This record gives sequence, structure tokens and C-alpha cells, in this order.
Amino acid sequence: MKKNFNIAGPCRPDEHYMLPTQERCKGVLNLIKQKQYFVIHAARQSGKTTLLLELAQQLNEAGEYYALYCSLETVQGITEAEKGIPAIVKRLKLEVELDEQLSGYSFAPDADYSDFSTILIRSLSQFCKQLDKPVVVLFDEVDCLSNGTLITFLRQLRDGYINRDRIAFAHSIILVGMRNIRDYKGKIREEGKTLGSASPFNIVSDALTLPNFTFEEVANLYVQHTEQTGQIFSVSVLEKIYHSTQGQPWLVNAIAREIVQKILDNDFSQTIEPKHVEQAVQTLLQRRDTHIDSLMERLKEARVQRIIEPVIIGESKGYSVLDDDHQYVLDLGLLRHAEGHLIPANPIYGEVIIRTLSSRTQMEMEERAYPAYVVNGKLEMKRLLSDFQTFWRKNSEIWVERYQYQEAAPHLILQAFLQRLVNGGGVFHENWPVGVGDWICVFIIKEMIIQ
Repeated sequence: MKKNFNIAGPCRPDEHYMLPTQERCKGVLNLIKQKQYFVIHAARQSGKTTLLLELAQQLNEAGEYYALYCSLETVQGITEAEKGIPAIVKRLKLEVELDEQLSGYSFAPDADYSDFSTILIRSLSQFCKQLDKPVVVLFDEVDCLSNGTLITFLRQLRDGYINRDRIAFAHSIILVGMRNIRDYKGKIREEGKTLGSASPFNIVSDALTLPNFTFEEVANLYVQHTEQTGQIFSVSVLEKIYHSTQGQPWLVNAIAREIVQKILDNDFSQTIEPKHVEQAVQTLLQRRDTHIDSLMERLKEARVQRIIEPVIIGESKGYSVLDDDHQYVLDLGLLRHAEGHLIPANPIYGEVIIRTLSSRTQMEMEERAYPAYVVNGKLEMKRLLSDFQTFWRKNSEIWVERYQYQEAAPHLILQAFLQRLVNGGGVFHENWPVGVGDWICVFIIKEMIIQ
């Protein structure tokens, strides 16, 4: 069976080109040996679930521990502890039943689901007491939990953790999601209130992350395709892909998949060229796959706006490492630090952010007639900007009121105005600001024909 580039769900070694995830997240096995409870967090579709499934298989095959994988995705939206905790216990029960190594053991056979404040610790303790070796529990999608469910879940884990000398309990627990555990507090704590001295968050010893691919890792991923098909990703192609994605795993796979399967139609005799990368990027921008759409939904959140809006308009704001909103946006993978400034995590996300925030304006502008600004192959910049000034004087008050990001509205409206020029075949590149008052929009028009 030939492998392919995966853009949906965890990677499987026999089906997909992939990199060993544990090499990207070092120290996991040592923490397990030390009986630690810890967090692994990374942006969406970075390889977290792949890592957990690989780790569970490795631990079970080694024979020193039982490894129990449990996704909490199905508990999302259940905010009341009296409903959420029983749902978690039932999910654990199902995972034990489905696990070949654990199927001979019973989990929560006589559980009293009405006792939601102790049912999780009781069920895990009774389960661990039966086992002939320690159990490691790998909870995936932990950030699906919120409010009462989240706080009660963490409190019972903490209770089991601090009483492990007296009761049987999990040897090690891994909590996995997009965000570090410190950010979970924002989902359950009202402003100005604390969770008391016995915070459920203080059981976590470490917070590991899965970074984006390095340039070398992207090359190693793509060479697997070359070894299977003979089709080469040249250095110039690799450099263009890495620049566009900054190694974001889903984007790296999505671009390669688009080129190989769609643009070149699995004809491995064809040469992959830099122009194919640009074509694939533009397709991803226009198609708006679930990965991109779900990320851009975050732009509606007030805490995300608080960090991103100043970046759009060029205000250089220093954020403390203790600023939860700042860390939240970094953990989501929307922005990154570069040379002392916050910038989009990669050029693709940067363009999608602007397009998302200005999409309504752009669609309504497309209904208006506009003149050709390219004459004899040259862009008439003065005329273009003069027309925008006229448009702005007539419409600014009405248009600005429509924006959630009102401070950034002038910049977004200009972006929408320029974007419509290239919808017929040009390429528009946004250069994000790098300092106070430094908002520069640069665009390139290639082979444009404007009627």
C-alpha cells in the first residue's frame, strides 16, 4: 500500500508519511518513570493525538505499564459537573472494554453516577487496585472540558495524586490539548476570584509542547515521498513551502497533498516547481478547509482580538509572560514572536486573518465597478490610492461601524479594496506591521488582466 500525505486525523505509519513524534517532544518517558502528572500542549493538528497513540502502543509493548488512551472530545459542551464527570467515567469504561490488554479487567462496574464529586477518583482507584502493573492514563482533548466539569475533573485527579501513598491510583497522567494548563483557569474562574490554596492546577510538574517542523524535518518528511515515487521536492520548492508554512505540520502536509494529488494528478514523472507551491497555497486560502476555518473562528473571541488588533495596526505592545491572553494566542498557533515583535505564525495564517476580517467588505465591494489600474504592464499607484481616498471619505463612517475590530477597520478596508484587484489572477501579499505606526501594505500583481 502506497503512503500519502495526511491532513485528517492521526497519522498511521503504514498509511502516511510521518515523522517520529516523540523526537519532537523529548522527555515524556522520563516523566512517566518519575510518576509525574504533566501536560502536553500544541496548536491544532500538530501531531498530539498521533504522539499519544504511538506512546500508548510503545508503553504497552514494553510491558512495564498499562497505557490507557482516552479522548474527552465527546464531553465537550457538558459544563455541569454532575453530567460531565459521569460522561468521563463512562468514556474511560468504554476505552477499557475496547483495549485488548485491559479487556479482562472491569472499570466502574457498580458506579454510582449520582456521586459525581468522587466517582472518578473512586473508579480509577478501584481499577488500579486490580491491575498487576501500574497504569498510565493519557487524556486527549482535555481543553474540551470547561466550567464545573473541568474543575471537578482536575480536583479528583489532584486528590488521587496526593493520596497515592494510601490508595491505588494512576502511576502517571498526561493531559493533552491545545493550551497549557494555566490557561484553563480562564475558562472557570471569574475575574478577581481565586480557586483557593488547594488549586487543582498545582499537580502538574511540567508542560511540554510539540513545536512546528524544522526545515530539516520538512525535508525528511518529503524525502519519504521521493523514496516511494521518485518524485523530488527540490531545495527551492522546500524553501518556498517552509517560508509559507513555517513548518506548521498540517499546512506542510496539505500543500504537498495538493501538489501531488490535485495539481499533478499523481503523475510522479512531473517535476514539482515553485509555481505549484504558490498555486497550492492559493487553493488552500480559497478553499478554507476545516483546519483554517476552526482557527479563524477564534478571531471572534475578545481575548484574541485584544492581542491581534494591535498587531494589525502596528502598535508595539509588550506583554508579560503572565498575560494569559497573550499566551493563549501563542498556544493556538495564530501568532509567534520574531525579532522582538508579534507576527502571524506563518504567511498563510497572516493572509487568512486579513481575508477573514475583511471578507464581508470585500464581497460587497466586488459588486461595484472599478477601473483598470494596470496600464501597459504598470500599476498606476497614484490613481489607485486617490480612488481609495475618495471611497474612504464617502463611506468610512458606515463601513467602520460594521467591524468587530474597529481600530483596525481602516487597514482592513484598504486590504479589501486592494484584494478585489487581484481576484482575476494576481497575487496580493500583505506585509504585517513591525513597529509603532509602521503599517505598510505591499502587493505584487503578476500577469494580471483587468477588464
